[in-house]
Amino acid sequence: MGNREEKRNLESIPVGSLGIISLEGCKILGEQVDKYLVKWRAERESEHKESLAFSGYQRDSYLLKTKVPRFGSGEAKGMILESVRGCDLYLLVDVMNHSMTYSMFGHDNHMSPDDHYQDLKRIIAAVGGKARRITVIMPFLYESRQHKRTSRESLDCALALQELVSMGVDNIITFDAHDPRVQNAIPLHGFETVQPAYQFIKGLLRNVKDLQIDSDHMMVISPDEGGMSRAIYVANVLGLDMGMFYKRRDYTQIVNGRNPIVAHEFLGTSVEGKDMIIIDDMIASGESMLEVAAELKKRKANRIFVFSTFGLFTSGLKKFDEAYEQGLITKVLTTNLIYQSPELLQRKWYVNCDMSKYIAYIIDTLNHDSSISDLLNPNERIQRAVARYKNGEFK
Repeated sequence: MGNREEKRNLESIPVGSLGIISLEGCKILGEQVDKYLVKWRAERESEHKESLAFSGYQRDSYLLKTKVPRFGSGEAKGMILESVRGCDLYLLVDVMNHSMTYSMFGHDNHMSPDDHYQDLKRIIAAVGGKARRITVIMPFLYESRQHKRTSRESLDCALALQELVSMGVDNIITFDAHDPRVQNAIPLHGFETVQPAYQFIKGLLRNVKDLQIDSDHMMVISPDEGGMSRAIYVANVLGLDMGMFYKRRDYTQIVNGRNPIVAHEFLGTSVEGKDMIIIDDMIASGESMLEVAAELKKRKANRIFVFSTFGLFTSGLKKFDEAYEQGLITKVLTTNLIYQSPELLQRKWYVNCDMSKYIAYIIDTLNHDSSISDLLNPNERIQRAVARYKNGEFK
């Protein structure tokens, strides 16, 4: 990020006094976002600083104090401990933070996505309609994998979006939604799904010094047909070819509720001797990601870099440690949009892509009612970063 990008030039009056509510599970990210906003606003010289519209513009922190105390039965309530009247509120929530616990009948209970989502609703209910506007920033969209119906089943993601909107939420900002079409559930409200492509590319360029970024030496791979658009975007901005795997399933039987995968079939040109970028929205257990890496290695691929917005690692890190030792994967890049375990952050193969500055840009811009379209399309910033890398100037 050059100086041109460091602070956005925002000329308009803020919608309302800025307030950020970072739910307990999203505390660290919220604090990082807050630091950027405090710094930028302290430095931003505006001749209107003394005017009424800008009252409370420069503060030591924009984080508002809230809490969700629980009864011994596990029931809870949301509380807001300072005034939110007329505020432009941004609520940050990480529904994937499984490290948090609460006591229920004397037992420690780990918070599930349902618990985090319920806490978000409690805080919105505590606002009681007094805020000027409410924007929910939910990086991992709650229930986003339950986005379409194939049999008689619930449509949880659509339900949750409609529920938030009915409670008075104006905008929902998420990252790399599993299927952006879920926004059809709330066609008259703001829904943005943001791609972290720039942060991934920056993370790769920072951590790997000898990349040759051209179609003879590199290729982008989508591990399935569902994530094609991500791979196509990254391949296009970097000027690379792309390949795709599709899962061959056995439709005659059902194991654990789904048809088992028989093989991963590859479509694309030769991968021999090339570095691979495998890109997907999430690593759950990571099994299919590692199977795809193994298939690419069989086809004589060189180094393999994995980009994934959400690193859930639901089955632990052991398989990834083994894959790294065997030379299957070189680096795995995921974001800090969801909880990262201390063990993950220490892994040699892991690169953490920090999204806090990006979220701060989005909040800063929206609070001034300015357009975020340039933030949503990072093509120009990616091209600049790659050009600097090729000139040996990238740090």
